Amino acid sequence: MGEISIEVLIFLLASGFVAAFIDSVVGGGGLISIPALLFAGLPPSVALGTNKLAATMGALTSTINFLQSGHINKKLVFTLLPLSIVGSALGVYIVQLIPSEFLRPIILFLLILVTIYTVFKKNWGMESNVKHLSGKMIGFVIFAVLMLGFYDGFLGAGTGSFLIFLFLLLGFNFVESAGNAKVLNLGSNFAALITFMLFQSVHFFYGIAMGIAMIVGAYVGSRVAIKRGAAYVKVLFIGITVTLIGKSIWDYAHRYFNQ
Repeated sequence: MGEISIEVLIFLLASGFVAAFIDSVVGGGGLISIPALLFAGLPPSVALGTNKLAATMGALTSTINFLQSGHINKKLVFTLLPLSIVGSALGVYIVQLIPSEFLRPIILFLLILVTIYTVFKKNWGMESNVKHLSGKMIGFVIFAVLMLGFYDGFLGAGTGSFLIFLFLLLGFNFVESAGNAKVLNLGSNFAALITFMLFQSVHFFYGIAMGIAMIVGAYVGSRVAIKRGAAYVKVLFIGITVTLIGKSIWDYAHRYFNQ
């Protein structure tokens, strides 16, 4: 491990707090934490693994907050949790073998659809309206959770937003969807972390330091979301998905003009 400066450490702590505050509610914290770890000098694969260590610590904190508030459907999410774990571990394994580029255009397209649908469906997610799930819907949910777990391990950006959207489709309000999504995100983060550790792609000092900041950020963020309610989460959800779309377009433009 190379020399660690106090300036870089403070930068990572600040980045971790902000990332976890956002991620605890609607996901997307990796938009902040992963670039911060790259800026600290970590190779991309190690930055991803280190981010999973910190993100797991933050996700555990926000999950506990949502559980204590009663905004999680325990029976549903704990049934789906193993699918998220298995999918994520598989995703991390596959990303070691093949590049993730082929997924990016699909994700950009889906993010745009999710954002448009959420913006124009005015009262969507304001109240809970969970209905009995049909056999086809159960099959869809199982497939979606497995694929989103895989995506979280394989690429990751926007997983929380897609999970929230899934629970909104099932009739949960935004706060309940955020809580349910966070449990599954915790499972996929933990599975990805273990797999990254097996590949020795985790910087433990940076990860634990940023993780401590993420615990604080996740606690504050989830408490604010629970207190402010569905309208607040919806605005933040739209803001994060638009940001993810903008970043994806910027990445494409940057690669195109630098070929």
